[in-house]
Amino acid sequence: MSFGKGKIWFDGKFVDWKDANIHVMSHVVHYGSSIFESMRCYNTKNGPAIFRAMSHIDRLYDSAKIYRMKIPFTKKEFFKAVIDTVKINNFKECYIRPVIFRGYGKIGVDPLKNPVNCVIGAWEWGAYLGKDALEKGASVHVSSWRRPAPNTFPALAKAGGNYMNSQLMKMEAIHGGYDEAIALDVFGYVSEASGENIFIVKNGVIFTPPTSSSILAGITRHTIFTLARDMNIRIEQHFIPRESLYIADEVFLTGTAAEVTPVSKIDNIIIGEGRCGKITKKMQTTYFNIIKGKTKDKYNWLTYLK
Repeated sequence: MSFGKGKIWFDGKFVDWKDANIHVMSHVVHYGSSIFESMRCYNTKNGPAIFRAMSHIDRLYDSAKIYRMKIPFTKKEFFKAVIDTVKINNFKECYIRPVIFRGYGKIGVDPLKNPVNCVIGAWEWGAYLGKDALEKGASVHVSSWRRPAPNTFPALAKAGGNYMNSQLMKMEAIHGGYDEAIALDVFGYVSEASGENIFIVKNGVIFTPPTSSSILAGITRHTIFTLARDMNIRIEQHFIPRESLYIADEVFLTGTAAEVTPVSKIDNIIIGEGRCGKITKKMQTTYFNIIKGKTKDKYNWLTYLK
């Protein structure tokens, strides 16, 4: 089943994809008042399983709290709705998109008089930056667009409006012939890619920007921290100057959509050997073994649909 077909969970009921509509005067259309999450379900040897579902739901509710949106469902109810959405569409593997938004009510910047609507969609989606990028590495550039300064847009909220910035980055990258873009923060330090967190490897140590560099605290990012420490690989959060990207031994991007994707070139400068590096490959293999259920899930990250 491809994008645009099947059932969508909408405010507690399943509706056909074509009928999951909102009014054009909904608050979200005019003011970008939405928050969302991204999850993946993988077909493991023990059947379909959603990776870190509750971690994503926790972050969804954190985003709602920041934007003073009261979700009219408990976490337990939302958790069940995510599972049911995958089941009713008979997916073995899929991408899952929960969205909470301000609906149709009053027009104006003040959002509080508008209803809060909840939607969960799912569809089959392969490698975000392409299968070749997973193996050979992506070509990226440093964007001319910066991430928002602290105390402007809350970067820790996964909000729809925040991604207007990401769209500018992504379009610039595509028009320049690159797969992806990396943004700097307001102080000129490395922040993140348009939809992924970034890691660099230097002298056997993994470095990544801190949350104070206007990044989204990624669930996959947290997974990398856990896996690196399990493998006794040193991993640290540091402010990263732009030039550190060019002289890194390895660079990789992480995210629910991108999973663990190596970077081969930045601004047409070859990174390391220009392909997936040893530590990146180790992280990638370990990550895929867990999400595919090939190794023991000691952190209970997989929610099996059974």
